[in-house]
Amino acid sequence: MLPNFIHALRFSAVLLSLFTLFSLAASAQENYFVTYSHQLEEPGNLEIATRSVTASPKGGNLFIASALEFEYGVKAWWTSELYLDGQSTARESTVFTGYRWENRFRPLLREHWINPVLYVEFANVNGADKTMLEVVGHDGNADANERNDRSEKKREMELRLIGSSNLKGWNISENFIAEKNLTNEPWEFGYALGFSRPLSLAASANVCTFCKENVSLGAEMYGGLGDRYSFGLHDTSHYLAPVASLQTPAGITFKVSPGFGLNSNSNGFLFRFGVSYEIEQILSKLRGR
Repeated sequence: MLPNFIHALRFSAVLLSLFTLFSLAASAQENYFVTYSHQLEEPGNLEIATRSVTASPKGGNLFIASALEFEYGVKAWWTSELYLDGQSTARESTVFTGYRWENRFRPLLREHWINPVLYVEFANVNGADKTMLEVVGHDGNADANERNDRSEKKREMELRLIGSSNLKGWNISENFIAEKNLTNEPWEFGYALGFSRPLSLAASANVCTFCKENVSLGAEMYGGLGDRYSFGLHDTSHYLAPVASLQTPAGITFKVSPGFGLNSNSNGFLFRFGVSYEIEQILSKLRGR
């Protein structure tokens, strides 16, 4: 078990190294791991991030899965993102599990009471993927116990209707998720809810790492809502997860989130962690301007 876990740590280190090679400046856009708010990437900016999860499912082997993200602000109303997924499972193997292409569109650019965002993602992953970037349908503990099998191909379309509000420093976000394997399998549904707030809205006079305005705390809840034939809560899994983030003066943002399964179909405990960095006006920098 120990050698395989070391492989898992090495896999994460590779992702973090790739991330570091491209890092040059500024701030994170999201305070959550599963829930999306209405914040989009600034036009011309590229954010590079890792989003990881580790768990030891009941009856299964310890695993760590990571997604390396490249998020680009195409327009003020359009953000596009590429994910490269991989995972390592103790006593099994370390594998690349596929890629995802995500696009978010904000139809109303001005701030409103509720700010809608439309989300479209195409995923080309295999059966070994365990990144758990969403929970839909009847996903549960049994899925995390499956052995690494790259022969099963999953080409999926994911749609989200995102609603998000900013109120007195708080962000409150709601996501309704619909996902379909592009075969004859039924649509699966899920949800994600989140809220967060920085500890202070006022900036400190001096630059410091642990200033209150650099720390955000919140929580998210997410889970499945069955499929088109059995919509509802029966045989679904649900999680409640506090979220904490720290934005450093150097521009790197760290996030952690311990997640707790709320029913017997859920994994008992998930630990999510991530780091992000943003390159301002990436094309201008590449041209040397």
